[in-house]
Amino acid sequence: MVNAMYLHGRDSTGKTRKAEWIKQQVPALLSPTFGGSLDHRMEQLAPLLQTESWVLIGSSYGGLMAALWTHLHPGRVVRLILLAPALHHEDFAPTFPVLTPTLLIHGQADTVVPPDPVEEKARRAFANLTVWRVQDDHRLLGTCESLTWPALIESGW
Repeated sequence: MVNAMYLHGRDSTGKTRKAEWIKQQVPALLSPTFGGSLDHRMEQLAPLLQTESWVLIGSSYGGLMAALWTHLHPGRVVRLILLAPALHHEDFAPTFPVLTPTLLIHGQADTVVPPDPVEEKARRAFANLTVWRVQDDHRLLGTCESLTWPALIESGW
């Protein structure tokens, strides 16, 4: 059994509608709240991910955090699910592709995080990448509520 954690966006908390929806399907899901700068958030995240076999689900700025963590500790993350991740941020500059199976879900109507540059960066950063472009906006609420989260977390896509 893998551990699963939801990492929220910059201006939200671990109690977002998406986190709560996923938690309804996956009661063991961890969804802590982070605050402060990216460095401070990464410091808050580190003690929570000391074990192996994590599935990280990162939304927006939380997607940036999850992608950075996976690049720093690829052996601890078995699957990575990125929801409109802020990979266009200058702090995400991977120098090698990681092999962790990664699912990138991005809304075609996202006006907050641009899908094209994010996908381009993700293709360089993740060697085992699957991209789903969906008819949704940045929040991806409709998409998230249509997915079978236990299957995604336990066995992939």
